[in-house]
Amino acid sequence: MTTPALQVHELTKSFSGGVIALDDVDLSIPAGSLFGLLGPNGAGKTTLFSLAAGFLKPTMGRLEVLGTDVARISELRGRFAMLPQDAALQKDVPVIDQLIMFCRLNGLAYQSARAAAQEALEFVGLGDVGGRTAGALSHGMAKRVAVSQTVLGNPEVVFLDEPTAGLDPDNARSLRELIRRMRGEGRTVILSSHNLQEVQDLCDEVAILHHGRVVEQGSMAELTGTGSLLRVKLARPLTDAAGHALASRPTIAEIETSGETEFNVRFVEPAPGGLDAAMGDLYTTLGEHGLWPRQVLEGASLESRFLQITGGTFDGASST
Repeated sequence: MTTPALQVHELTKSFSGGVIALDDVDLSIPAGSLFGLLGPNGAGKTTLFSLAAGFLKPTMGRLEVLGTDVARISELRGRFAMLPQDAALQKDVPVIDQLIMFCRLNGLAYQSARAAAQEALEFVGLGDVGGRTAGALSHGMAKRVAVSQTVLGNPEVVFLDEPTAGLDPDNARSLRELIRRMRGEGRTVILSSHNLQEVQDLCDEVAILHHGRVVEQGSMAELTGTGSLLRVKLARPLTDAAGHALASRPTIAEIETSGETEFNVRFVEPAPGGLDAAMGDLYTTLGEHGLWPRQVLEGASLESRFLQITGGTFDGASST
């Protein structure tokens, strides 16, 4: 059986004053996955990352990265990397020198460290900025240089805490492509982000922390209902006659209005004739009533499921 990238066993972390950041957490993250770790502010995400990196020690329980207890963190040198949310480079030191230092701390000889540092900069598309100081870089470039640290030495597991926070749309998109490349090269990527649309686009598995506990874990398809639920937007409101006609179709289990011109369709599982037949049934029935979709999205939004699970309001259609 493949060793999980991260295995958490009955993990509890408390701080002075009776604050319990993590409460008896069990979690398993498969090797090779692009995994989203979600939760409201204060849910325990950053604490879990800090425990994984050995910055903190658990109050109870244990945490293993690649089968090694992080109590023996030195045995994992070079095998995993972490980018904290507020990671910052020294402003007045050339970028390449800082990356070389990180490689040297991982045990590489100078020439190997220099080659690895240059390769990491090229990975993030900044192969020509090594001689510049971090203070001379734009915010987006500095963020990409920070991400380059996580590929130094080709680690097997990468932890990213809010990697696109504060970036403009173009830089955020570029960084998401880098994250996909990391996973595509065989790494496990564990991503924490408040941008739930970003997580839905990137990740194949998700866990949600709330009040220090894992309240939900599963594949993105399981969590959002991909394959059985559609969000449909029309140019004008769904009429009662069209709604009744849709509800009577053998492929459709439920119709739920979520806005003036928006509704959710949940198909029978398994749909007679498969998903293509169910989609055809939906379009045909709407067409018979003079209605045509302007937008169709598969699955619930991760945001709506997140709010539902953590006690927020559920509109079934939000895509932000």
